[in-house]
Order: sequence, then C-alpha cells, then structure tokens
Amino acid sequence: MSDPTPAPTAPDRPPAVEFRKVTKVYGQGTPREYVAISDVSFTIPDVVDHGEISSFLGPSGCGKSTVLRLVAGLEPQHPPTTGTVTVLGQGIVGPGADRGMVFQDYTSFDNRTVLDNVVFGLECRGVPRREREAEGLEWIAKVGLAPRRDATKFPHELSGGMRQRVAIARTLILRPRVILMDEPFGALDPATRLDMQDLLVKLWREVQATVLFVTHSVEEAVYLGDRVFVMATTPGRIAEEIRMPAAVGPARETQSEPWFHEQVNALHARIEQVEAAAKRPRNEHGAGQQVEAG
Repeated sequence: MSDPTPAPTAPDRPPAVEFRKVTKVYGQGTPREYVAISDVSFTIPDVVDHGEISSFLGPSGCGKSTVLRLVAGLEPQHPPTTGTVTVLGQGIVGPGADRGMVFQDYTSFDNRTVLDNVVFGLECRGVPRREREAEGLEWIAKVGLAPRRDATKFPHELSGGMRQRVAIARTLILRPRVILMDEPFGALDPATRLDMQDLLVKLWREVQATVLFVTHSVEEAVYLGDRVFVMATTPGRIAEEIRMPAAVGPARETQSEPWFHEQVNALHARIEQVEAAAKRPRNEHGAGQQVEAG
C-alpha cells in the first residue's frame, strides 16, 4: 500500500532487491533433487525517502519462502544454485543488519521479557542498557502495546497478535533497509489480521523501508502491495508482476471500496490461470517458462 503519488527512484540508486536468473536446487545430484525456484528474475527499486511493499502470492510450494530466505541470507536456501541476489547493489554473503525478518510463528525468546525481546538486537550491538531500554519502551508503544503493563511480561503471557507485535518491534527497532515478512499474520484471527495490516503500514511509513511480504491471502496482497508478484509452481517461478493502485484508507474501509473488489477478483482469476497452466503437461507450457501476462 502506498501514498497516492509514489516517490521517485534516483537513477543512480541501486535496486533495493534484485534477482537475476536465480535457481535454487535442493539435494542436487541425489535421488531427492528438487528444484524450488527456477530462473527467477525481478527488480524492486529503492524508492527515495519512501520504500515500497511488494507482495509475493502463490500456491504452497511455489518458492515464496525460498525467495525471502535467499534475500535474508539464511541457509539452506542461501546461496542460490545459480544466478545472483543483491540487496542495495551488494551481493549477499549471509544475514546482515540491513535486513530484518518477521516469521509466521512467534519467534520470541521465551526466557526474556517483552522489553528484553524487543531490545535484543540493540543489546547485541552493544548499546548501553539505559539507552536501549528507553528506545525499547518507545517501540513497545509504537506497536500498540502498553509499556507499563506489557514490558515485563513473558511471551507465554501474550496472545498471538501481541507476540507478533513484539516480533515486529524487535525487527523495526534496528531500522533495517529491507524488511522480510513470511506470512506474519497468517495465524491470526481476521479482525486482528486487519489491525496488524494497518499497523504495518503505519510503521513502514515511519521507517521508510522496502518490504517483501509473503502471503496466501489475495486481499492482503492487494491491500499491502505496491506491486504483487504472482508465483507459479513446477518449478517455482515469477508468473507475473502487477502494479497495484494506491490504497490510502484503513484495511476495513479499503475492503469495501469497488476498486479493491475489482483488483481482488482479477487477481483471483489470474492465479487460477497460473495454477491451471502449472497442471498441464510440461510439453504444453515448458518447465520454468513464465506465463504470459493477461
């Protein structure tokens, strides 16, 4: 989701994320060899003083999480079998402070309080306790938790939505240039999910980062995405890249607007086409071939 007038991309500014003919094969040369993604290429610009949210949408097994983990530099997805992945013009050698990741499962340290979870990255950087705790309390408030009431709680005392707010605060307090989100709201109830979408947009505008957001929800992809990458299977690949209109209202209001329903219906139809094409015999559409844009 973006402001009505996107900010410009400086011509000499390297892309935020770029894939060039990236293929990832697991178990190469063994009976269990499996091609997760094949010949994936895309470019996400580093938009000046703004950032963009790119949604990755597709059926299970299409390689969405593989794409995110390649950007994150996480093994065993990293490094790619062939091709190159760059972030801000630099090759990826492993995890880095320029990237932050939020997973679907609630990745909190069970033996640390909410505050200690949120400031973990600052602690690793050697930021003095008083300074990091002051900033941590600010971020606890920013993600919609109550600093006085919630800061001293432990993860088992929190709801799923609250734990995901902690995970988002722990990521954004480090102000990464690229934020990777792997179905972070997938396990939440519908009402909480909409609240979290609004929270993400609010905080994304503050940190002005580039966000790669994996989801199975067409509605979520349309609402959040400045662009949507539709992925197909057998093997995993980018079938289409679609620019989305700007959504400027809260999620609940936006979902009642006619343009939103039109985009959702069109995207559902496009995904059905992609999935039908993936089920055809290989000699009809070719392994790894991109589906033509409709």
